[in-house]
This record gives sequence, C-alpha cells and structure tokens, in this order.
Amino acid sequence: MEYCLFTEPQQGFSYDDQLAFARSAETHGLDGFFRSDHYLRSGDGDPLPGPTDAWTTLAGLARETSRIRLGTLVSSVTFRVPGILAIQVAQVDAMSGGRVELGLGTGWFAAEHAAYGIPFPARRFDLLEEQLAIVTGLWSTPISETFSFEGAHYRLDAAPALPKPVQSPLPVIVGGGGPRRTPALAARFATEFNIGFVAEEIVAEKFAGVRAACEQFERDPATLKLSVALPTIVGADDSAIERRLAAIGQTREQFDNGANLIGRPDEIAAKVERLRALGAGRVYFQLLDLRDVDHADEIGTDLLPLLPR
Repeated sequence: MEYCLFTEPQQGFSYDDQLAFARSAETHGLDGFFRSDHYLRSGDGDPLPGPTDAWTTLAGLARETSRIRLGTLVSSVTFRVPGILAIQVAQVDAMSGGRVELGLGTGWFAAEHAAYGIPFPARRFDLLEEQLAIVTGLWSTPISETFSFEGAHYRLDAAPALPKPVQSPLPVIVGGGGPRRTPALAARFATEFNIGFVAEEIVAEKFAGVRAACEQFERDPATLKLSVALPTIVGADDSAIERRLAAIGQTREQFDNGANLIGRPDEIAAKVERLRALGAGRVYFQLLDLRDVDHADEIGTDLLPLLPR
C-alpha cells in the first residue's frame, strides 16, 4: 500500500504552504504529494493569495524534494495543449529524477473557465481520449522516430516526440465515477485508476467496473493500480478533530458522511484496511487546511505506523 497527501491549493494557499506539506510527507515516510489543478476557489472564503499553477508548482517541488512522488489529481484537458503538456510533464519528471505522475481528466468547474477565459466545451470525453493517446504516444515513440496524430480535435504532424520522461512508462492516472468511458480509458491508457469521495460500496463497484474493462481490452487487471482519494481529518481526541473541522468551516455532521476519513488514527486505520481489502493499492489523504502543517505531520507520525503496507 502507498499513502499520499492530496491538497486543494486553489482554496487560498501559497507555494510555500504546499512546500511545507510536501516536506512533511517526505520527512515522515509518506509516498507522495499530489495537488488539484484548479484556478478558482470553490465556495466562500478568503481567496488570497490567489491560485498557483499546478505544473509550475510541481516543477519547484521537484527541485526541493528528493524522494516522494509528485503529481496532479487531476489536470484538466481544457487547460493545456496535449503536445505541450507532454513536454511540461517530461521536463518536470527529469527535474525530479523520475518521480512525477500525470493525473488527467475532463475538467468540471465551469466558473473557473469563465473567470480566466478558458474554453469549456460541453462534451469533453473525446478531448480526454485524444489527449491521453497523444501524451502516451509521444512518450512511447522511439527516439529518432516521429509521432503523428489525426483526431477530431488535435492534429500532430511528425512531432519529434521529445523530450522523453525519465520514467518509462511515466505513470498516468485516470479517475472518476463514469460507468463506461472512464473505466475504458483507464484500461487503455492509465497505470492507475482513482475513485474519490464515495462510500466503500461505491468504491467496490467502480473497482469491479474497471477490472472488467481491463479484461475487455485483454489487459491483466493486476497491472492497473487502484486508488482512493478521501477528505481526511485525524486527531488524537475530539477537541483536536473539532478544531480542524472549524478551520475548514464544517461541522462533524457535515463532514462525517460515511465516506470521508475522520477520527483517531486507529479509527482511520481500520477504514483504510477495509479499502485495502477492496483492492486499493494507494490512498490519498485529502487535507483541506494547508496552514495546519501539524495535521500533515500527524498523518506521518501517528497514522502511518498503523497502516498496512
């Protein structure tokens, strides 16, 4: 099992806030630091200092960490041209010494597209399929050969297919709750399938769906890592938990919805064990208050020793 911190920096957190969490993950033995890829805060609250770009941030973290995995959960296909995205990710992979993972999805937040003048077509799954084909195609093209692509949305004519990532293949994460196309895309292009923010019975259903998709495409389901991302609050006692709930503007009743991870370290470890039994090979602990570095530290010092490896 692998365990990563997962953050939402667009909610009002700086590069330095993210660096502190990444260093906590590295210091305490977690496996990775992942962040969302958004440009606009969701909900009410102080928007300062404003958004940080995901891949610019990860490039910085690549040079300021040495061990942990780094990536997006997930980048939106509407934000970047796939040929350029392939270059960006390969470069950050080199900057990290081969520790980068690309999570790629359709995007969903219409307001951030309107705010920053980013086109937001109603139908985006075809964009995702073509971008996955292009990015993985560019990276897998042998050196000295070129890559061409002709699709409904993108056309590449004899691209040099450089630079290459350090990793071969570079991990690609596809996730979501779609019943048909999402599992198919994961089976065709991804090294990891992720499902987030749902109860255990839905996790089991989605894992079964993507395993079936692998078999449909004659892929061994064991070659696809399965992962879960869940909002997390851990505390030694009720007062610590209540303090952390207040910091994100939620009550226990709002947060403790049967899917999220909340409680003492032993209580959270019991749920993680159930997720492992369902087939999860990685868990992302989503921490929503990046100013609470102690929270990140407690994940490593108090929770991690109780978790299955």
